[in-house]
Amino acid sequence: MKKGMVSLKKIRIIIAALMFAAVTLLFLDFTGVIHEWLSWIAKIQFLPALLALNVVIVIALLLITAVFGRIYCSIICPLGIMQDIIAWFGTLRKKNRNKYHYTKAKNILRYVVLGVFAVLMIAGIHSIAILIAPYSAYGRIAQNLFSPIYNAGNNILAFWAERLDSYTFYPAEVWIRSVPTFIIALVTFIVIAVLAYRGGRTWCNTICPVGTLLGFISKYSLFKPVINKDKCIHCHLCEKRCKAACINSDSQTIDTSRCVACMNCIENCHHGAIQYKCTWGRKPAKQDETAENVNIKTSDGKSQTSEESAETNRSVLTDNVSTARRGFLMSLPALAVSSVAMAEDKLTDGGMAELKPRQRPDRGEFSLVPAGARSFGNFSARCTGCQLCVTKCPNGVLRPSTSLLNLMQPEMSFDKGFCRPECTRCSEVCPTGAIQSIKPFEKSGIQIGHAVWLKSLCLPAADGTKCGNCSRHCPNGAIEMIEIDGPKGEKVEVPSVDTERCIGCGACEYVCPVRPISAIHIVGHEVHKEI
Repeated sequence: MKKGMVSLKKIRIIIAALMFAAVTLLFLDFTGVIHEWLSWIAKIQFLPALLALNVVIVIALLLITAVFGRIYCSIICPLGIMQDIIAWFGTLRKKNRNKYHYTKAKNILRYVVLGVFAVLMIAGIHSIAILIAPYSAYGRIAQNLFSPIYNAGNNILAFWAERLDSYTFYPAEVWIRSVPTFIIALVTFIVIAVLAYRGGRTWCNTICPVGTLLGFISKYSLFKPVINKDKCIHCHLCEKRCKAACINSDSQTIDTSRCVACMNCIENCHHGAIQYKCTWGRKPAKQDETAENVNIKTSDGKSQTSEESAETNRSVLTDNVSTARRGFLMSLPALAVSSVAMAEDKLTDGGMAELKPRQRPDRGEFSLVPAGARSFGNFSARCTGCQLCVTKCPNGVLRPSTSLLNLMQPEMSFDKGFCRPECTRCSEVCPTGAIQSIKPFEKSGIQIGHAVWLKSLCLPAADGTKCGNCSRHCPNGAIEMIEIDGPKGEKVEVPSVDTERCIGCGACEYVCPVRPISAIHIVGHEVHKEI
């Protein structure tokens, strides 16, 4: 039986590794190829499926938890798997290999956090709630910290490949899309990494709302690890390898609301006293906080009670993390920062005159959101700020918002490109339904906003300079040039916007040469409409 359980653990590790690699590549890929094959992985995450009202996925995940326990946290959730990886680094040294110990569940904290999270999500105050949403938290970490390192590595390969007359790789831009979001991702990573390095699944079993919800169900799951009290000798080895801190060796009980079915305890038990088995019809063991005072023979032949043995074993462990290991962990965020930091690009006009950087124009009351969002309200209610659409936007149009009301939720900006009518990549990857799937022919007829012309800033109207960039590049032909009297009495051509044909793609704003604020810019609509 034990050999079978060890094999079961290996299967779990293989599946978790594949899932983690797939989710990470989904965020790192900038070519647009991987999302065609792996976008479904984002849609089977619990909170995105719940917000997308994907009843089939939600029910399936709940049923899996009710049958097998919290295996979702071990093999599907990328944040949970990331914690396991970091915790593994924390046990590489021999003296730290069996460093964990049982701690009483902090149920009050867990359920208060879950309740507050649910209230904030229902009330639409997402900017606070999504800070602890597991899938979204990992998405921000991957996009802000891992992606710059990945892109920098790709650029190195592209550089050397070009020297060998190979264009297998092409360079990708490395830049910080939002400083506040980057800081939040960095702080989140540091906090979770420190907790995982020192205590394993501390974040999952105290803060994570999805872990708490699934934990309530897994408490009554059909299959769960069970301690055979006749075989158990109170050696505490299972407890010392339990990264969920849910095994109480003294009382021979397992808190299955916190157990993530990692199978570490089964592998570490040398007497076969723990089995992962069906508990249907079995009376659950009472969680007795008072340990039985069992006499145990120590290696030197002396007799100890179970309490004394536990205390002796725990005293061997140390909570001090080595300086080198801590330095390595803390260097990861620093490496991300250094890879993202770039010299300020020099914007030039034809390589001659230096241009001032653009400033964000007044978009109006509502932020610009992609065509598939249908409305600003729908987008705000469903978006968890996971940054997947930001990563996949080929023209750098989508950026995390810095507004407190919709912090980290994507909004559109046109200083690096415009939203091409034929591109629907963000709607293809969004797992929550915040951006619903649309076809290119549908997108070209959806108005997300309209262009506004500022006469005082326009070059022809201000100083008589000929331009017409906005009209030439408008994909819908919504801008035509008309004649008016110029500043010196001469006739000049200026743009006139047909707001019924304009879809708000931002091409006019992007190509406008006026700095720092474009003479023509897009304002958002609360509800998108078809034209």
